[in-house]
Amino acid sequence: MKLLKLVPDNTNIDFMRWRNLALVLSLLATLASLTLVGVRGLNLGVDFVGGQMIRTTFAQPIEVEQLRSRVGALNLGDASIQEFGGPTSYQIRLPRPEGGEAAANQAASQVRNMLERSYPGARVDSVETVSGKVSEELATDGALAIALAMLGIAIYIWFRFEWQFGVGALLTLGHDVSMIFGFFALTQLPVDLNVVAAFLAVVGYSLNDTVVIYDRIRENLRKFRKMAIVPLINLSLNETLSRTIVTSGSILLALGTLLLLGPEVIFPLTLAIFLGTVIGTYSSIYISAPVLVWLGVKPDSFLRTANDEVPEGHAA
Repeated sequence: MKLLKLVPDNTNIDFMRWRNLALVLSLLATLASLTLVGVRGLNLGVDFVGGQMIRTTFAQPIEVEQLRSRVGALNLGDASIQEFGGPTSYQIRLPRPEGGEAAANQAASQVRNMLERSYPGARVDSVETVSGKVSEELATDGALAIALAMLGIAIYIWFRFEWQFGVGALLTLGHDVSMIFGFFALTQLPVDLNVVAAFLAVVGYSLNDTVVIYDRIRENLRKFRKMAIVPLINLSLNETLSRTIVTSGSILLALGTLLLLGPEVIFPLTLAIFLGTVIGTYSSIYISAPVLVWLGVKPDSFLRTANDEVPEGHAA
C-alpha cells in the first residue's frame, strides 16, 4: 500500500517568479493595515482600558438602540454595546466606576436588574472588572511581550544563520502582526489578553515555518555552490512544500472546527490564530525567502562541502 503524498516528489513550482508582485501586494496590505489601526483604532477590551464588561444573552433578537438607551438611563457613563457571536448575544462595556469594588458591584447589579426587568429570559453570562492601574500594566506588558518575542527571534536567527536571515525573519513577523492588527481594526473585534496570546502563538508558528525554509536554503547553499540563488530558493521551497502544507493544513482544520463549534468566549483568539496561520504560511514563502535575494545572499555566502552536484533539470 502506497503512502498518500499531498505533494509529488517532482514538484517544481516557480515561487520566485511572483516575488516582486508579492512584495508590492504585501507592502500595500501592510500600509493599509497600519492606516486602519491609526484611523479606526483597536477595540481594546477591559483588560487594557479598564472598566466593566458584561456579557449577556437574550431570549430573542433585540433592538440595540433600545438597549443602549436603557443602559444610558442608569447613568453609569458612556456605554459601548456590541453584538458578540450572534444576534442574541451582546457585550456591554462600561467605564471604570469611581468608588472601587463596591461601586463596580453596584453598577453590575443595576445592569442585571434592568436586563431581567426589561428583557424576560435574558441572562448575564459574565461580568469582568479591571481597575485603571491593572489595565495600564497589562497593556504595557502585552505590547512588551510581543516586541521582545519578535526581537529575540530575530537575534536567534541572526546567530544561527547570518544577519540577512535575521532581517528577513523580523520583516516576516512584522508583516504578519500588522496584518492581524489591521484585521482587528477593520472588524472592531475586542482585543484582550487572549488575543495577545494569539499574537504570540502566530509569532511562534511563523518562526517555525521560516526556520524550516531557512535551514533548507542554507543546506542547499552549501550543497549546490554553482546554482543561482533564485533557482536554489525555488528548489528549497519545493522541498519543504509538503511539510508546510501538512502542518498548516492540520492547524487550520483544528482551528476551523473551533471557529464553527467552539465557545464564543475564545472566538477572537481562535480567529486571530487561524488568520495568522494563513498569513504566516504565505509570508514564509513570499516574504522571508525573497528577502534573501533582495539583501544579496549568494551561493558563496556560506562554507560549502565538496558535494556540490547540481540536480538535473535546474540551471546552474
